[in-house]
Amino acid sequence: MSELGIIPRGAVLTRGEKILAVGAEKQLLRLPEAKRAREVDARGCVVMPGFVDSHSHPAFAASRVKEYEMRLRGKSYEQIAAAGGGILNSARKVRAASEEKLLEHLRHWSAEFLRHGTTTLEAKSGYGLDLESELKMLHVIRRANKEGALDLVPTFLGAHAIPAEFRNKRDQYVRLIIEKMIPAVSNGGTGVPACGSIRDSKSTGGDACATISLAEFCDVFCESIAFTVDESRQILLAAKRAGLKLKIHADQLTRNGGARLAAELGAVSADHLECATRKDACALKKAGVIATLLPAVNFFLGNSKPAPARTFIEEGVPVALATDFNPGTCPTPNMQLVIAIACSQLRMTPAEAITAATINGAHAVCRAARIGSLEAGKQADIIVLDVPDYRELAYFFGVNHCRAVIKKGRVL
Repeated sequence: MSELGIIPRGAVLTRGEKILAVGAEKQLLRLPEAKRAREVDARGCVVMPGFVDSHSHPAFAASRVKEYEMRLRGKSYEQIAAAGGGILNSARKVRAASEEKLLEHLRHWSAEFLRHGTTTLEAKSGYGLDLESELKMLHVIRRANKEGALDLVPTFLGAHAIPAEFRNKRDQYVRLIIEKMIPAVSNGGTGVPACGSIRDSKSTGGDACATISLAEFCDVFCESIAFTVDESRQILLAAKRAGLKLKIHADQLTRNGGARLAAELGAVSADHLECATRKDACALKKAGVIATLLPAVNFFLGNSKPAPARTFIEEGVPVALATDFNPGTCPTPNMQLVIAIACSQLRMTPAEAITAATINGAHAVCRAARIGSLEAGKQADIIVLDVPDYRELAYFFGVNHCRAVIKKGRVL
């Protein structure tokens, strides 16, 4: 994670949406394609891959600024949630909002992510908590993904909290997720496969059914105030059977076995992990699970217990960094700030934090073959930072250093 592959006086040559070559400027200028290329002057700057933010909740209807003030007056996250605030507050607002309003909100924040250098963003549902509203959120994410420059990776998070109407019958809500929500999400929101003209290569003729899922991943908030390990296991196994890849909100507030469950089920990532131990890290390493850390959450909440990043790195667990952008516990779209906090609070080096925010984030959304590093053949998602040394990205914190964003070869 400390090896960035720095090229002094380097250059990147792109053609269309792809990177054609990366190397020393003198070498690339000799290429025939370079003679016809449009030049983007980045002298005195750092050029690097766009950030890959692998954990966010960007589809919501309104802020929770009232709860922010309550927390400043001494109320805990758990106390606010127990009083009907937190996730349930956002759920009420999303249920009442139209799809167009949610889309307008997501467009705004997508632009902010791009301005700060994020070129790929994982986007969760989870503020609907009923079939109709969860599907509404995923449809909004799909629409924003089709029309905007920011690449969105959709994740179904119906298991974000127990909704108020199921407070005393949580087993029924778990069944609703397993029997109704997951089938509907995996079948494009219809509940049945969509038949089209896509042919099955193994068939002898006729049209095959093409199933277009509304989500690529399924996530569960495995925590004492949300879903137990057993409930999480049931939901994630159902999602896996439906063809969804797995993520878990694990061991954030308490050590309750979320990281071990991620290892057991072969999840792509276990996220948060503030309460995880070295034994948990060993289990994640053995299972090939990425540890996605969200240090801006602790910064915003004023919590003193950071995730054990150094333990994960020492044990050889790949660490990713993400914002956890959401209206309740981390309302920032700025991955540059996340990198700075990771350095100051998690004791990561700037090189480790940049790796975690780019190529390891790409692995956490199963896109490392396409994005996350500057390599020939990869998608040309590139940012230019107005600093002469990559370490200044973390050193001068709270500043947007992003001078230019190139997405799929196009200067935005």
